[in-house]
Amino acid sequence: MNAYDALVAEAAGRPFAAIVGWPVEHSRSPALHGFWLEQHRIDGHYGRLPVEPNRQALEELAAFLKRTPNARGCNLTLPHKVEIIPLLDRIAPGAARIGAVNTVVKLADGSLEGRNTDGFGFLEALSYGAPGWRADAGPVAVLGAGGAARAVVAALMDAGVPELRLVNRTQKTAIDLGVAFTPNDGRRIVIDRWDDRAQALDGTTLLVNTTSLGMKGQLPLDLDLAQLPHTAVVYDIVYVPLETGLLAAARARGNRCIDGLGMLLHQGRPGFEAWFGTKVMVSAEQRRAVAADLGV
Repeated sequence: MNAYDALVAEAAGRPFAAIVGWPVEHSRSPALHGFWLEQHRIDGHYGRLPVEPNRQALEELAAFLKRTPNARGCNLTLPHKVEIIPLLDRIAPGAARIGAVNTVVKLADGSLEGRNTDGFGFLEALSYGAPGWRADAGPVAVLGAGGAARAVVAALMDAGVPELRLVNRTQKTAIDLGVAFTPNDGRRIVIDRWDDRAQALDGTTLLVNTTSLGMKGQLPLDLDLAQLPHTAVVYDIVYVPLETGLLAAARARGNRCIDGLGMLLHQGRPGFEAWFGTKVMVSAEQRRAVAADLGV
């Protein structure tokens, strides 16, 4: 039985969605969507679907979603968020601007629409974890310039950040991102060298790590926080482990800290609502359930 047949068998005729990636076994999306399905007593299913990183495999995915009556869509994780775009029928404006899709919704006419909910999830978790933080209060520093950074930078600039300091190990990638998202209203994105990352923290109201540094199995993030104001919020989108080295260091000096689990939970809300037709909210109980699934 192949992965598609297995997913259909698991769904057993119920409406379903799935997390699609390569690999995909590590994803906690089934736990967070499964919580909502059970909480709202929805007769649906959310599974895992491993799809190899090549165009033929992604074409097969799109065809599967279209031809399977009870398929409602999917989430996409690495490495498919960009490569899926030309295979979808339409791309929502936000996803087109970011240049990546993390949510596919099968519309009533059977067509597939790509959306990006990462920016929404990022801001919702920020609002919950640091109530009272204001985007217009001062400069923000963002580490990284990959796919997640594009969603974060777009969300922060849309929220009204006056100055965003972007720091990445590959400076050209950061420059390209800065050019793409700098608004035409006098606000600016400043590109700082990776070697100057500690100095970029001076006077900031928010520090966001979007890199994989500090993630389980990756190199630690080497960052001196001496110039970071004690009033700044520190946000690491990594969620394995929940308490990264960055968050531990920031917490020890009194900064408010936000881990990556909140972004994961909140980014799932718009997709779930589109697939299963029920409005949902993130709760402390759900956070505990997904954290337990992470083994923490």
